[in-house]
Amino acid sequence: MDTADIPQLIALDVDGTLLNTGAPISPRVREAVRAASEAGAHVVITTGRTLLATRLVLEELGLDEGRALCSNGAVHVDISNWEPLSVHTFDPEPAVAVLRSLFPDMVLSVEKVGVGTWTTGYYPGSFRLGEFRFVEDRDLSLEPTTRLNGWWPGGSLADMVQVMGEQSLPGAGWVHGEHEPWLVASKIGISKGWALEQLRRELDVPQEATLAVGDGYNDCEMLSWAAHSVAMGNAVDPALELADEVTADVSEDGVAMVLERWFRN
Repeated sequence: MDTADIPQLIALDVDGTLLNTGAPISPRVREAVRAASEAGAHVVITTGRTLLATRLVLEELGLDEGRALCSNGAVHVDISNWEPLSVHTFDPEPAVAVLRSLFPDMVLSVEKVGVGTWTTGYYPGSFRLGEFRFVEDRDLSLEPTTRLNGWWPGGSLADMVQVMGEQSLPGAGWVHGEHEPWLVASKIGISKGWALEQLRRELDVPQEATLAVGDGYNDCEMLSWAAHSVAMGNAVDPALELADEVTADVSEDGVAMVLERWFRN
């Protein structure tokens, strides 16, 4: 994307892109994101995080107007009031059964949008936001969910990917984490890229005016969708291969380096 072609819709991943998980957003990145928003661009935080965890990021950025896409595109929210504008759910029961058969000790959890998390056990980085309830497998499927998470304490990411192989989950698609034995299942067909295209059409933004920055496996559809895609220097290989360019890694404020081409306070 030429510096003269100012992006109008900017999709930004969170973990590994805006910040290192567990660390604050750097002042430079925060200022660059705010400058883009104040210039009139639609800055859309597009993340695998739940609505409650995404809200913390927007508060840290100081943005209080616009949209966010949470749970890998399954939840579209108005950040001025944090009311979901669309929620895409699936019945997790068949997927729970498949995962439990493959990984007897896997910790499974489901999102309760805007409320909290129901889980069968603790998992690394458990976000104690809203209600955090310990339940049995059968309770996970009492109502449809936007996302089913799996954490496998019994093996590595490579082990988990090997066991899953070409395994499908009934009614859901899934993506695994970057470094740890995580997977996230969402309604089949839902992804960051799919959700961004719905939003682009709603906002009437030309496709050629779209920009996306990400680092993970769950960012690949988003990077394919954008007219100009940027992978972080710390991105996984598939994201690096898909991107139009590679910026510096998250610890070097790679997002800010990209946005500062067009936006400065």
